[in-house]
Amino acid sequence: MKNIILSAIAMAFVLVSCNQKNKEVETSNTPMMENDTTMDMENSTMTMDKNTEKSASAKNSNASINEVVANYLKLKNALVNDNSKEAANSGNALIATIGKVDMNSISKEQMKDYMDIAEDAKEHAEHIGSNGGDIAHQREHFVMLSKDMNDLIQLFGTSQKLYLDFCPMADDNKGAVWISETKEIKNPYFGKDMATCGSIKKEY
Repeated sequence: MKNIILSAIAMAFVLVSCNQKNKEVETSNTPMMENDTTMDMENSTMTMDKNTEKSASAKNSNASINEVVANYLKLKNALVNDNSKEAANSGNALIATIGKVDMNSISKEQMKDYMDIAEDAKEHAEHIGSNGGDIAHQREHFVMLSKDMNDLIQLFGTSQKLYLDFCPMADDNKGAVWISETKEIKNPYFGKDMATCGSIKKEY
């Protein structure tokens, strides 16, 4: 009988001691879980902040690029109307707009491509701007300028509906593209002589 009582007391001690250890483990684990949750929340917040920054940067760069495209479209419409003087003015305005682009809004990944495009676009815009009265020369440089604008839109996207048009007879029958804000074909390479020559290659 004594043995049974002693065994029962020993079992009770074992159970109490096991429960105590479990409580200690739970207590020691709780702060770690809380810390893990806090760290997860902090990491999530940092990721959200980075995404917000990227989104804001993309919006800012789009705003800057939209102004460049707007000046290009004015230049294109001047050539459509065979207005060499207005084309020269728009070419100069385009140079100024490229110079005002907020470089801080362009990501590191896009910077090199943007610089290459901007440098080339400025060169062709300068030729157009300094050759008012020589519309044939302006149109020659408009061929390359339009390629630059296409590359720019491909790089940053656009917030407005635009069309990439193509004329097979432009650039000495080698064919050339241009960007348009209208679905209607209005050819800047031949103006009023062949206003509707061309087709839409794609929509942006």
